[in-house]
Amino acid sequence: MAIRSPRKIVMVTREYEGLAGAGGLKDVSRQLAEALARKGKDVSVVMPLYGFMSPEEAGFVLTDLSFEVDMPYVGTDRRELVRIWSAKRKEVVIYLVDALRFRAKRSIYTYTFADEGENPENKKGYGHIDYFAMNLLLQKATIGLLICLNKKPDIIHCQDGHAALLPVMIREIDGYRHYFRKTGFVVTIHNAGRGYHQGIDDLAFVEKITGLSSRVIFDNLLERDFDPLLAASSYAVLNTVSENYARELMETDDDEQTGWLGHRLRQRGMVLEGITNGINPEDFDPKVPENLGIAAAYSPLQGKMDGKAKCKAALVELLGKKMDGIMQRGELDPQPEQPLFTFIGRLTAQKGVDKMIGALEALLPVEHDFQVVILGAGEKEIENALLKLSGSKQNKGRICVLYGYDSLLANRIYAAGDFFLIPSQYEPCGLTDFIAQLFGNIPIVHQVGGLVKVIDGVSGFGYREHNSAALMGAMQQALDIFRNKPGKIGQIRKSAVKNIYKNFTWDIRVARYEELYRKSLSLI
Repeated sequence: MAIRSPRKIVMVTREYEGLAGAGGLKDVSRQLAEALARKGKDVSVVMPLYGFMSPEEAGFVLTDLSFEVDMPYVGTDRRELVRIWSAKRKEVVIYLVDALRFRAKRSIYTYTFADEGENPENKKGYGHIDYFAMNLLLQKATIGLLICLNKKPDIIHCQDGHAALLPVMIREIDGYRHYFRKTGFVVTIHNAGRGYHQGIDDLAFVEKITGLSSRVIFDNLLERDFDPLLAASSYAVLNTVSENYARELMETDDDEQTGWLGHRLRQRGMVLEGITNGINPEDFDPKVPENLGIAAAYSPLQGKMDGKAKCKAALVELLGKKMDGIMQRGELDPQPEQPLFTFIGRLTAQKGVDKMIGALEALLPVEHDFQVVILGAGEKEIENALLKLSGSKQNKGRICVLYGYDSLLANRIYAAGDFFLIPSQYEPCGLTDFIAQLFGNIPIVHQVGGLVKVIDGVSGFGYREHNSAALMGAMQQALDIFRNKPGKIGQIRKSAVKNIYKNFTWDIRVARYEELYRKSLSLI
């Protein structure tokens, strides 16, 4: 029997670019949804309404849909009321789930300074204690919403562990199973590292709040936690966000970083598909500086780069001023001829910042004509090490560290930089390498996971060993070419952008997801 072509797609996510975002998940959710809509699909997105969001200002309208969701705790039967807001953006219908639990959150995943001030136990940067209940409320509300709307989608696409139990509950719970009997499921794993699965060790709570049987729960334990991603594997097609990351998890010892999720899937005879993320190049086109908030226009693809020097000068001037919400340590001297290394991301060991600090500590004393700008926040020990590095008298005027995040400031750093450091310990896909390339900021990457798409000497620079010495060597290679082969730098910039347009736009990558959707329907 021929497999029908999926047309009605519902995406469930905790992030969506332009509404609420913390990482690459927001970009994939929006850009994939819009790419599907451009292909003529009927696309809906369901996500929470967090306390920091203003639905009216974002153009949402409160619908007449409101209902209670069963959210029982052990020993307590309880329900939570949800209301639904809706809006249509670029042919994608977005539903916001409005509930007190979500409204109480000032940040998507972690507590804020304000939360800690109200309750010292809610430490800034630590995950919400009710994360599992948050995820369940979103998933149960999605099921209730679809039933209220009488929608029976062809595919429900669940983004990450936050939504991975939705296919499990639908296939295991009477009533849901019958209503959605013709619906297929895809679960995309954006990061399989420990701490990202949304697992939980309180199994009695899991059984009560999900309504799942003890058989399902005990069959899906990973390192003593009930694991939503492992559970989803029996009911959905699973993929992760690059082919190489999928291979690493299924075939190499790098899977140890996940608690051996990939190997457990392989033991079950499951295949973890890999689809490298795409990007919308027009969102990061420096030929249109007013859209990005940068100082001048330029084009890496056309080799017209005079505007980049103006962007660098503008950033140096900006770093001499106080910026709201950003704590700054160090400044840059006006040295427009010197190459500028940049980093934007979480200041964590997973992002390889410890290795970057080691490389800079060794390189700064021996190479005197380069500068560094770092933007991000993260682990206190790493933040303190960067504070020491930027505060050194020997490094005065050469390194600037900006603690915090601002998207406009990030664009200005991308535009100013010559080289972009991505020394991640592991990286499922990586989007910052794409963004940097579009800005003519050549990535220097640890070639792991999805970062293998950066080809050494062609679209960037790469190194294999995860240590400071290997990163330092790649940085020295980049410096040598910058000084002695400027034409080669131009070739790398041009090749990188050409590769994105040829292979990695979302209008190209969306075809792979359509294949996954058809595979999911074939399993019904």
